[in-house]
Amino acid sequence: MRWQTSEQIATIPMRVVGPIKIIGTEMNDEVSVPLATFETPLWPSTHRGAKATFEAGGIRALIIDDRMTRSILLESHSIIEAHETLINLQQHKEAMMALVAETSRFTRLIDLHIQLVGSLIFIRFEFTTGDASGHNMVTLASDYLLQWILKRFPELKYVSISGNFCTDKKVSAVNGILGRGKYVVAEVTLTKQHCRRFLKTTPEKIVALNIKKNLVGSIIAGSLRTANAHFANILLGIFLATGQDAANIIEASQGIVYAEVRDNHLYFSVTLPNLIVGTVGNGKTFDYVRENLKRMGCLEERATGENARRLAIIIASAVLCGELSLLAALTNPGELMESHMKLERQKNEGKSRD
Repeated sequence: MRWQTSEQIATIPMRVVGPIKIIGTEMNDEVSVPLATFETPLWPSTHRGAKATFEAGGIRALIIDDRMTRSILLESHSIIEAHETLINLQQHKEAMMALVAETSRFTRLIDLHIQLVGSLIFIRFEFTTGDASGHNMVTLASDYLLQWILKRFPELKYVSISGNFCTDKKVSAVNGILGRGKYVVAEVTLTKQHCRRFLKTTPEKIVALNIKKNLVGSIIAGSLRTANAHFANILLGIFLATGQDAANIIEASQGIVYAEVRDNHLYFSVTLPNLIVGTVGNGKTFDYVRENLKRMGCLEERATGENARRLAIIIASAVLCGELSLLAALTNPGELMESHMKLERQKNEGKSRD
């Protein structure tokens, strides 16, 4: 039997929502955002959040940190050798930084973290990768570093170019603590009048629901560094529309909603510590992807890395819109299911007529 693969194109419905008004030190703009999804209620829901935040003056968004990681795994004969390796490597960061700079014009080593487990040596390298999400760039740089370490310490044994201490496309605590991707916070303040007019609810109801559902509910579920209603929905929609590695929503959706009532207004924020996105590289050559990135102003002539940072800010702002709208709907009994039934029925009836 001959095994072979063939390339086909999967069609996913896509619509543009917004505009979303974003204000901050890195970005001041009004942006319409594409969402590719089979869950059609996401479009009007996210659009409602965009409209509410637009009328409230806009979303403030900021990138706190930006780094991409890869961890390698080596093995020594004893903990003594492993510890000596740890100390030596920490003393030679500059030499490793110089080596990484030879692998790419854009890859730079900014830090490393080492964990010892018995005679195993887990080394987590952290890099900047310009406008690329950086999966291949950091693996190449880590491979160079791995070979360099093995030459310096011939007694060590290679185990893997990826030691799961990265952590790539898996739920973990380390990404939120040490950082992987872009750490983005987006926030907005809405008056009581805005909440009533656009979201059909009150600040008090949204804050109470966030505490009871997102925070307490996530605790009893055993969630790890995450407390939100549906970050993954918006993330996947934009990831598919902009050519991102969709599996990265696993760590990207580990985020937290924080809300409180301030002087009768609603303060509402989303924190995404592990948002891995890029505007160049694999997946970015499709026409529709380039069109979507261009629509959001993420293919402009800017300093290296600024297009990807802009995209991350836009994504976090869209996540806020989707999260705010859903929580508002959940404060009203029956609203969520009613909207799903209505929209899904319209879609299916339209197909039947066709």
